Amino acid sequence: ETVNRWIAGESERALAKVTEALEAFRFNEAAGAVYHFIWHIYCDWYLELIKPVLMGEDEAAKAETRAMAAFVLDLALQLLHPFMPFVTEELWAKRMPEGERRDSLLMLSEWPTHLGLQNAEADAEMGWLIKFVTEVRSVRAEMNVPAGAKAPLVVVGASEATKARVAAHEETLKRLARIDTIDFASAPPTGSVQVVLDEAVLALPLAGVIDIGAESERLKREIDKVGSEIEQLTAKLSNEKFVSRAPEHVVEEQRERKSEAESVAVKLAQALKRLEAVL
Repeated sequence: ETVNRWIAGESERALAKVTEALEAFRFNEAAGAVYHFIWHIYCDWYLELIKPVLMGEDEAAKAETRAMAAFVLDLALQLLHPFMPFVTEELWAKRMPEGERRDSLLMLSEWPTHLGLQNAEADAEMGWLIKFVTEVRSVRAEMNVPAGAKAPLVVVGASEATKARVAAHEETLKRLARIDTIDFASAPPTGSVQVVLDEAVLALPLAGVIDIGAESERLKREIDKVGSEIEQLTAKLSNEKFVSRAPEHVVEEQRERKSEAESVAVKLAQALKRLEAVL
């Protein structure tokens, strides 16, 4: 299964990053790499992507996927062990089937070695799928599309390779991106919000899904609100008395708030621009 070849490669990359950071005594980087791999790769994506396989009728694919999920979980426990020794030791023992025991304690097991499991083709295909879902989710969030609402999607200018990928992962794309239908066309339909994905354009016709006029007004109000916050924070940080007299952590907190507000302002402006293109 492509998804299993992909997570095997991600495991190799995580192992390399954590090992390199630990050997250089950069423990914060090692902890960050473990967290990213377990939470954002294994939990956020892999476990979601394998649900159709595990609920399917292909017994060979199900067995392979269960074995890979267990293999990666074991690796994750090994990588996490230096930071959470007691919890991982308990999980290491509990993960075995009832009545079976591990050969050794986790703390006595050998550090994982590289097995050469990276697969460029699987990396490219699953990377495309994740980017597809992420882009559609981002547009839905920006446009304030209700979580329960499913929208149609039109792929414009798709290559044969992209069409093949959509066909192979259509049900997964629909489920994770909350899409009703996926069609192909040479031009985007009227009243659609568009994002670029490689050579293709993903067009979401939202005119019948949301009230575009009301959403446009909402975005404008949000932009004004964030703009006022940025002005206030800029004025405060431009005040030499505040910067020199306030505790350093307070000043830094205000700088972070300003940076976050500016980031939100950019996203809101992009969302409004996309929406106005629909009108």
